[in-house]
Amino acid sequence: MTHVREVLRLTILGATLFLMPALALAHAGPSVITFDAPGAGTSAAPCLSQGTFPYQINGEGEIGGNFQDANNVLHGFLRTREGAIVTFDAPGAGTGPCQGTQGFTINSQGAIAGKTLDAGYVEHGMLRARDGAVTIFDVPGASASLGSLGTSINRSGEITGIYFDANSVVQGFLRTPGGVVTTINLAAGGTVVCAVDCVNADGFITGAYLDANNVPHGFLRAPDGDITSFDAPGAGTSAFQGTGGDGINQRGAIVGGYTDANNMNHGFLRTPDGSFTTFDVPGAGAGSTQGTLFSGFAGINAEGEITGAAVDANDVSHGFVRAPDGTITVFDAPEAGAGRFQGTFPLGINSKGAITGYYIDANNVGHGFLRTGRRCQEDGPDRRGNCEE
Repeated sequence: MTHVREVLRLTILGATLFLMPALALAHAGPSVITFDAPGAGTSAAPCLSQGTFPYQINGEGEIGGNFQDANNVLHGFLRTREGAIVTFDAPGAGTGPCQGTQGFTINSQGAIAGKTLDAGYVEHGMLRARDGAVTIFDVPGASASLGSLGTSINRSGEITGIYFDANSVVQGFLRTPGGVVTTINLAAGGTVVCAVDCVNADGFITGAYLDANNVPHGFLRAPDGDITSFDAPGAGTSAFQGTGGDGINQRGAIVGGYTDANNMNHGFLRTPDGSFTTFDVPGAGAGSTQGTLFSGFAGINAEGEITGAAVDANDVSHGFVRAPDGTITVFDAPEAGAGRFQGTFPLGINSKGAITGYYIDANNVGHGFLRTGRRCQEDGPDRRGNCEE
């Protein structure tokens, strides 16, 4: 399914994002502030683009992500709730074009998981602790020429991610806080533990795997290793159509996307009891690279609020947030481009409804954004865009 292939493409290429408040915030409703990491490049470039790319926001308002500089080298960053940006590079990270350090996801303790690309363009898992200490790790059995990377971390410090096996097939893994790695290989076609928001506090994991006919199916992995496979109603059954889990919250609700028999992309919510609600964002296109949650990135918080991107008929991406009652609000970051493959790309949502992600401008440069949460609608944010719950 195009959905799963895009998850792999974006996960492998990565991206980068961060800081500098840009807009005054109003009390009337959620507002969007934009920011760039110090040293972020300002040109279109390889490795997706230069610029700033946030991925996840925790309950404290801290954001994890990465940025690409003017020399096309990648660096990780942490944006504090006060708006300060701390950049970091992992030991052994390469310094050539499209090499370096990428932070992807942050937990409630402020730990960031991601990857490094060394001088040989081999990927390695990366964990940056709250105190700034960085640990590099590899999955046993990973291809020596391709490697492995972390994509999600929960509050206990469990990390999920993907690696490439000896046959260059992508597979999943779970790494404990003590460094013990368990592989998640559900099918010969490959297993994708999804990005950013895919392991909850209790250790339940979601993602997708490819069957012998290259049809993706969603899965839920329990802490004891038990696997539940699932398919969204209406999902297609041809190669690269099908279902993928994109995020799981503390209650076990899963958000994801599916591609139907006409290669149209749609979103779904799977409740803990296994029932499905499917949805489409108003204005989403019907083409094979269009629709709801085509990108494979989505976030869901404990309240059941969902965020992600919808691609319109002109291949422009727009952000959305879906309330627990099913109401969908579409939004765009200021100065987001309106050309093909440009626009707004939300990735993470925290317990207060604050959303982070990036936008691609008219020059194909990435910038970070923070969309304020529910409390800001009542009392307004402070001067740095933060809201007390």
